[in-house]
Amino acid sequence: MNAAPADQIRLLDVQELDTRLAQLAHKLSGLPEHAEIESLTKDLAQLRDLLVASQTEESDCGREQTKAEQDVDQVRQRAARNQQRLDSGAVSSPKDLESLQSEIASLAKRQGDLEEIVLEIMERREAAQERVAELTERAASVQTRIDEATARRDAAAGQLEAEAATATKERAVVAGSVPSDLLALYDKLRAQQGGVGAARLYQRRCEGCRLELNITEVNEVKAAAPDTVLRCENCRRILVRTADSVV
Repeated sequence: MNAAPADQIRLLDVQELDTRLAQLAHKLSGLPEHAEIESLTKDLAQLRDLLVASQTEESDCGREQTKAEQDVDQVRQRAARNQQRLDSGAVSSPKDLESLQSEIASLAKRQGDLEEIVLEIMERREAAQERVAELTERAASVQTRIDEATARRDAAAGQLEAEAATATKERAVVAGSVPSDLLALYDKLRAQQGGVGAARLYQRRCEGCRLELNITEVNEVKAAAPDTVLRCENCRRILVRTADSVV
């Protein structure tokens, strides 16, 4: 393949812009905020799971407390009715009196037991409420950190994306001035060679693979016509000659 020396030089400009675009893409994907946000998001998900569990526990305790308090109230009301009957003198039979007094005593014990249950449930509910408050505060704190990291990431990403957009436009202009067949070969090699399709020959070294040409290769370069598109014998990239290529 043949191409004017100026076109081959412009290929190095295209390569420089492609390298710049690759660097910007690497910086964008490697922003430290990405990992920070991912880690914090996992922490927040765990906290929210714990929060839901604590809220469920608090709600369950609330229902238990309501039921236990209703049981206490029922026992209290029944005991009050029995006490009223006892105090009214309506029960005159010794046997019935003994039975009524026994039931009042039993109800008093039952009420005491139920009130202990209510207290135990209230303690569990209070602990659950404190846990809910703690987890809510922690989740809010983590969410704030996520928001801050997201803002930093978006600002950094916006700057990198703006630089990439400028480089992409410049690349389109420069590439548009390179012959299509030469550009097609460059793009093919760039895809095969880790993003570098053309390299400058500096003195006797290919700047693509960093290897120095042997004497036979140097003589071939010297003998080649200026418009001949050379390839590095080691890495097969397009080898672009400049004024500093062979000494």
